[in-house]
Amino acid sequence: MAKSGQLLVSIALLLLAPFAHGEQVTVRHREGLVHGFLVLRSVETGEVIAEGELLQSAQGDLVTSELVFHFKDGSVHDETAVFSERGRFRLVSDHLVQKGPSFKRQVEMTIDDKSGHVNVRYTEEDGKEKTIDETLKLPPDIANGFTLTLLKNLEDADANLSMVAATPKPRLVKLIVTASGEDAFTTAGTTRKATHYVVKFELGGITEWLAPLLGKEPPDVHVWILRGKAPAFVKSEGPLYAGGPIWRIELTSPVWPKERAEK
Repeated sequence: MAKSGQLLVSIALLLLAPFAHGEQVTVRHREGLVHGFLVLRSVETGEVIAEGELLQSAQGDLVTSELVFHFKDGSVHDETAVFSERGRFRLVSDHLVQKGPSFKRQVEMTIDDKSGHVNVRYTEEDGKEKTIDETLKLPPDIANGFTLTLLKNLEDADANLSMVAATPKPRLVKLIVTASGEDAFTTAGTTRKATHYVVKFELGGITEWLAPLLGKEPPDVHVWILRGKAPAFVKSEGPLYAGGPIWRIELTSPVWPKERAEK
């Protein structure tokens, strides 16, 4: 009976434990006009499953960044984040759309940082559409939609960030970012080194305590950033949604027709 009481107290403490957040990332490299081409591959098979683009523009201290992937099966992942870069980065709004057979659950989520309002519209496996509206107390280090920008601006090796995850109920999760050394790669025969970051998800509270026991602990995300005067994203490996497969995002280059190249 005493052991049962101790277990209940432990669970209660986990439920009531405050969610610890990190600090906002300092702006060390201001963002600007970007149009990059990406490819999404299956880590397991190496097969290209989607083509993507990163579209970014800046107006004053506000940056709008859109990452979109068009899958071969017709699925779409489209996320647009608006964030400010006034001394420290801060999310203003985020709009995420995931639809099509590549995603187990069709989801559309919007986040308004100022009001804390989060709206999630999703479709269950039986086809029924549902909507969840919640107002959360969002910390200033929310990283939805521009995590790669934040990693490019890290001066210290490690960082703690936060993210709103649609599970489908919106909930705050903690991102523990750790530098795991450097990995070499080549461009046109020149060897370079990219910093390898490991991003670990901490669910917090009772869910974090139970996740390893239930076999549902989120996998780590791996990101490679080329440091220097102009830091750049190189590649990443991880799921695009909770419980999803491990996919690799890489930069890609235009391929010209052979006849045009010869001319």
